[in-house]
Amino acid sequence: MTDYLDVAAGACADYGEAQAAGMSAQDEGRHLLAYAPLVKRIARQLGSQVSGAFGREDMEQIGLMGLLEALRRYGQPDAGFSSYAALRVRGAILDELRRQDWRPRAVRQDSHRQRDALRALTRSLGREPSEKEAAQALGLSADEYQQYLLDDSAEEMLSFDEVLQEAVADAHHTPGPEEQFMVRRSLEQVLTTLNEKEQRVIQMIYEFELSYKEIAAVLDLSDARVCQLNKSALAKMKAALQRD
Repeated sequence: MTDYLDVAAGACADYGEAQAAGMSAQDEGRHLLAYAPLVKRIARQLGSQVSGAFGREDMEQIGLMGLLEALRRYGQPDAGFSSYAALRVRGAILDELRRQDWRPRAVRQDSHRQRDALRALTRSLGREPSEKEAAQALGLSADEYQQYLLDDSAEEMLSFDEVLQEAVADAHHTPGPEEQFMVRRSLEQVLTTLNEKEQRVIQMIYEFELSYKEIAAVLDLSDARVCQLNKSALAKMKAALQRD
């Protein structure tokens, strides 16, 4: 909690920014502490999806700055603030991942080759390969294949987030009722492009903020299968949003 108090203290010291958001600096610090659990949940969730990029505490610090920005853009929190803040917090963390170029170019190139190999295997089998078949085709151990899926899913997540940020997070004002309705309607329409399992995975990740391991336990699937479902769902949603 010390980190949250430090950020709150810094917010209180920045009196002019707080006043611009229509609240006192003390209120701003209080709201930061109240929504700190949201930052922790998102950092925990993203930490499970972007393995080894940087530590949980670093994610939380970056997320807190995203929360502070959300407060100053939105103003006094109301019933709609939690969803708005969650998007800003996620966006702040994912922006930092992109800025740090979290995967070296050679690793990304290997990932593209592995992806092509899996597509070729799927065509030759006439079905989606099992985890064992896929790992053998790529010459990877079970653990290495799990890491490949995590990294590949994370890359798709970053790509999807860019589209989502363009769609709903570029506003420098409090989103009005009409804007909120249109965004929600677009996302609901996009969700209809997913199959039942993909919809459940997306709901558990983005609404209930569960980790891959937690989702795997709920759905009685492997972590790798949850990664695959998340990746395919994000790819479909990204394509649908770009068409709109």
